[in-house]
Amino acid sequence: MSIYDFTVKTSQGKEKSLADYKGKVLLIVNTASKCGFTPQFDDLQKLYLAYKDKGFEILGFPCNQFAAQDPGSNEEIQQFCRYNYGVTFQIFEKGDVRGETAQPLFQYLTKEKGFEGFDKEHPNAAVLEDVLKKNFPEYLEGDGIKWNFTKFLIDRDGTVVKRFEPTKVPSAIAADIEKLL
Repeated sequence: MSIYDFTVKTSQGKEKSLADYKGKVLLIVNTASKCGFTPQFDDLQKLYLAYKDKGFEILGFPCNQFAAQDPGSNEEIQQFCRYNYGVTFQIFEKGDVRGETAQPLFQYLTKEKGFEGFDKEHPNAAVLEDVLKKNFPEYLEGDGIKWNFTKFLIDRDGTVVKRFEPTKVPSAIAADIEKLL
């Protein structure tokens, strides 16, 4: 099985096969518009522009599961990303990314690459861990996605290569992307 076996919905509600991305290096990210990590959209867009002509795509999946930080409609989310961060990479339909209601794609991704901890060097790592311990302790259990802006790097064959937690800024994974291009 690979990510190419999954179908997702565009922000307009149309079915899209991830097989359409065969042969590309992908970064799949669960996003949110009102999160402390939302400025990562800027770095993600920079990565996209730097590598898109070499066969790289970013697929953004808005999620409102983490402290209701993406409450808008699909259209509002699209507009926010475009107007505030100049996002031109694909943003899909909003949906769940953890637990029993998680989209099948994200159930697969978290089975392929489990949680390995937060980047302790990130200035918000301790804050995030504290918020989770106090308000969402169940999120710290298992390999499920812990928060917005968890990123999965996929090679050209559809294999999940790496998982990056929200505390890993997108610019810090450029070298990992380059190795796969």
